[in-house]
Amino acid sequence: MGHRFPSIDAVRDGLADVAYLTDDATAGVVYLADRLAKPVLVEGPAGTGKTQLAKSVAELMGSRLIRLQCYEGLDESKALYEWNYKKQLLRIQAERAADWDDIEHDIFSEDFLLSRPLLEAIRSTEPVVLLIDEIDRVEVETEALLLEVLSDYQVSIPELGTVTSSTVPLVFLTSNNTRELSEALKRRCLYLHLDYPDVEREQRIVLSKVEGVSEHLAAEIGRIVRSLRGLDLKKPPSVSETLDWARTLVLLNIETVDAEQAVDTLHILLKYRSDIAKATKALSGSGVS
Repeated sequence: MGHRFPSIDAVRDGLADVAYLTDDATAGVVYLADRLAKPVLVEGPAGTGKTQLAKSVAELMGSRLIRLQCYEGLDESKALYEWNYKKQLLRIQAERAADWDDIEHDIFSEDFLLSRPLLEAIRSTEPVVLLIDEIDRVEVETEALLLEVLSDYQVSIPELGTVTSSTVPLVFLTSNNTRELSEALKRRCLYLHLDYPDVEREQRIVLSKVEGVSEHLAAEIGRIVRSLRGLDLKKPPSVSETLDWARTLVLLNIETVDAEQAVDTLHILLKYRSDIAKATKALSGSGVS
């Protein structure tokens, strides 16, 4: 398999070209994941760009993104594959006079197989990016299933045989740390922790994503958001909420943010009443700079 990225710089610069601004550490992990054919486990607070990293890498590669959204109760039939039982039943009813062996061979064929994200990624003949989003939300048994598939990049279907990947997908698993993942899964993956960007990088993100924002306003937004994240909040503002706030300020024709304007628009950044009250007190008492 040919390598997708010639260097770490190529990853960082390529991601910047698709408007995902990152650092050398993150670009380095993506580069190594490609070279070593290993999944990347991306952990960190909600809203730090974990899911967007996988989407942006797929865009950079010009590849299809296949996403498995994890949730409590996710099982093999939704992650790997299942048989189209309604179609099978119709086939059986239509061929009641036929020999059962012939019918059984027919109904357990490709025409009756429903591929789910994991099987779809493994069967792809073109390079794909597989995103297993919020893996910490599934039960331990399902995590073990995912680990088994990612260890060999193959799926065993008793009726059809073993399907082995001809092109190893680039895999990203995201976690919000709601539970501890198994040591076996962590050993299988490269590890990346994404935290909130520093002020300078968040300013550059705002400038690249928000039309009409000035450098001065972007700098003010970065400083204010950093000060809010320093408070003991239930949910600190995410990068996407920073961008929403920046768009709001541009729409309101605000170029320099004072304490009153910041307080009046806090509901764009913060989503808990207690957080808004705490931020209002901090901003009103000490200013926004």
